[in-house]
Amino acid sequence: MRGLSDAAETPADDDDDMDEGQAANTGWADEVQELMVHGRDREAAELAARHLRDPETATSPTRGDTTMGPLEQLAELGPLLGHVTSAIMPEDLDSPTSCANFTVRGVLGHMIGGATQFAAAFRGASPPSVSSDVSQGADVVARAQDALAGLVGAVASPGALDRTIASPFGEMPGDAFARFVVLDGLVHGWDIATAIGQTYAPSDALVAEADAFARRAIAPAMRDGDTFAAVAEPPADATPIEQLAAFTGRRI
Repeated sequence: MRGLSDAAETPADDDDDMDEGQAANTGWADEVQELMVHGRDREAAELAARHLRDPETATSPTRGDTTMGPLEQLAELGPLLGHVTSAIMPEDLDSPTSCANFTVRGVLGHMIGGATQFAAAFRGASPPSVSSDVSQGADVVARAQDALAGLVGAVASPGALDRTIASPFGEMPGDAFARFVVLDGLVHGWDIATAIGQTYAPSDALVAEADAFARRAIAPAMRDGDTFAAVAEPPADATPIEQLAAFTGRRI
């Protein structure tokens, strides 16, 4: 898998050109940056993963207080993604998206693979293998919807948020990883909606929660052009979801 949020193809910015969200990553992030400067990328990634395993990351957003837990966020995100995916027409599947090298079909395949494996992890089961051609077939939209529904059910299952999850970033508390699941789904929903010309209007509260988590949790070492790209500059009139998409590396 390519990680939780696939990046748009944007040129790498100089590390000094960080926006306000990057400024929130202090201390540990400076050490990560120093390791990267000296070519010690693996150590930098391991340090970032340790940061993400810190329960403080899951419960202490950068901006304001947490008002929605991950289950509340998923309860709002599920219908939103259902509405967007239901609008996909067969001719839309090959449309390009803001994800690097991903068509709409590719985003759906990524979501199927991630949802299938992460649902198993939240239930304490071994993640199943996912076929490389999972995005093929005329029923890809229905399969994506089923996989996402299964993931939401798994996150809401007893003990899931207290479980230690083997994530793409290393082992993390279930509560923290559930917030990454929300971030991933929210931004991929925007990818699909913009690709097919569908209205996408998540609530300001949901976007604020995901944005606050992203700005605290995304370390410089994670902006490798694959997991996340360099921060893009949103237009002055960008909506909150567009600002979040730009922060993850999408060009608006």
